[in-house]
Amino acid sequence: MDSGTTPQAPSDSSPAPVPVPALAQALAPAPASAPAAGPSDGGGPAHIVWDWNGTLLHDIDVVLEATNACFAELDLPQLTLEQYREMFCVPIPAFYERVLGRRPGEEEYVRMDAAFHRHYFSRAARAGLAEGAAELLVSWGEDGGTHSLCSLAPHQRLRSWVSELGIDGHFVRVDGDAGHGPRTGKARQMARHVAALAGVDRSRTVVIGDATDDALAAAHAGVRAVLHTGGSHSRGSLEAAGVPVVDSLAEAVSLAAELVRRPVAPGPGPRRGTPSEQR
Repeated sequence: MDSGTTPQAPSDSSPAPVPVPALAQALAPAPASAPAAGPSDGGGPAHIVWDWNGTLLHDIDVVLEATNACFAELDLPQLTLEQYREMFCVPIPAFYERVLGRRPGEEEYVRMDAAFHRHYFSRAARAGLAEGAAELLVSWGEDGGTHSLCSLAPHQRLRSWVSELGIDGHFVRVDGDAGHGPRTGKARQMARHVAALAGVDRSRTVVIGDATDDALAAAHAGVRAVLHTGGSHSRGSLEAAGVPVVDSLAEAVSLAAELVRRPVAPGPGPRRGTPSEQR
């Protein structure tokens, strides 16, 4: 999941999450007897595109606090972490509809979105790297792999975050939201991001994220994805995306290394339209 600052008006209808079953068979974990492998297997550089909020940045506690602070202002019920992960979905107005029992009006949604981001960014400095993230960045690079970062967090804020946490040197490219109009999910941004990665083979590229939108964006860009359960979604909602789901970043990186040993032909390229909205 990514956090940005540009409010969005809700649409009249809420598209259901679009699973990616066509990729499921190709992306299924290898049998237990398959040999373990790092990214440097002789097939060319392997690449990970990382999500930021909820993935490399462990901020789910901050997100939950900000959500509940926003809800307190509006006399809405407080959520536990388990409730949040079960209820959270994109587009964001659909999440608020689950909480309210009705779809918020346009002005109401703008107020809710602004309140969330005000509370989130007042707490964001407390968020740190996810467990083992720094070591995983180093080890993948030492094995010949490369990294990039694609997020819907505001671009300049993202660059500052990455620099302050001392990991900016690991990424060949960092792309955040440029703030040009409302965001409709990460799909188009991911397609641009992957297309701009010089010398990176799409069949040896894996997106690691914490949200179904990361899997949808990866499919839109013609690359594969692994999702982990440490962020905004429950395991059940992640599994609906039709890609592998694991419980830690270490498992995600290990599975990415296996996937690049079994390259598949890239898809037809970016598809028209975008499947969802993000904050």
